[in-house]
Amino acid sequence: MSQIALGFIPDPLVVPLDKLLPSRKLPENINGTKKYRQIVESLRSIGLIEPLTIGPSTDGGLHILLDGHTRLMAMKELGITEAQCLIATDDETYTYNNRINRLSTVQEHMMIKRAINRGVSPEKLAKSLNVDLSHIMRKVKLLDGICSEAAELLRDQVFSAKLSDVLRKMKPTRQVECVELMISANNITIPYAEALLAASPAHLLVSEVKPKKVKGVSAEQMLKMEREMGNLQEQYKLVEESYGQDVLNLVLAKGYLAKLIENDEVSRYIQHSQPDVFSEFVTIVETVSLDK
Repeated sequence: MSQIALGFIPDPLVVPLDKLLPSRKLPENINGTKKYRQIVESLRSIGLIEPLTIGPSTDGGLHILLDGHTRLMAMKELGITEAQCLIATDDETYTYNNRINRLSTVQEHMMIKRAINRGVSPEKLAKSLNVDLSHIMRKVKLLDGICSEAAELLRDQVFSAKLSDVLRKMKPTRQVECVELMISANNITIPYAEALLAASPAHLLVSEVKPKKVKGVSAEQMLKMEREMGNLQEQYKLVEESYGQDVLNLVLAKGYLAKLIENDEVSRYIQHSQPDVFSEFVTIVETVSLDK
């Protein structure tokens, strides 16, 4: 079995900042932005968390900086002379942060907890990130009361930390159901979570007591919403069970229809006798992905 080559050397290397050559120019007013000041305060209070990404050294001992231009500028402002760097094993010109998604909410929670476990106080973190202390504490307690299955589903998602307050009112099985529904609907928001909470049967809630009446929603509407939510969950499970087979059938049908259309005699016959059907066949064959 062939091994997957790493994009960089795992062990960081300490490199003097004057040996780094930027690969792009930063905006002139970047040092006046809120994000830049957050980076400066973070470096001053905690130090460098994410190493810079650089290319292999040249004959003169210089390195091309691939990722971390803003951090480099902030370190120079603070008088820092060297930094930990990861050496890339290829010569791609785009930065490594462009290859990955932004930090998810769960990942941010884990990084904050790791910093606190290493001795950094929540107050110091709040000051370095220029946020309110309550924001840090909410991030720290993000997964308290959230079952492991629901946390795993949310691992790569970006959502408000206040969403956990709603999920904690549900029992584990209901947490998983609601997270699956939010992800499938691409709507991981507090209003949607509160609607799911309101539509949850009492026996699936932690206190087994229905939440307070939702403003503007009557008792009859609540009952209707509960029934519709139950139907939606059943439909979701049915689609989930049949999705793999449906995709396989679609791929096979697409291949078969492509061969039919390639046959001139068959193609002319279908166009003459069933032009609408032929148009649909062409649409299926030309479909590149299932999103279309």
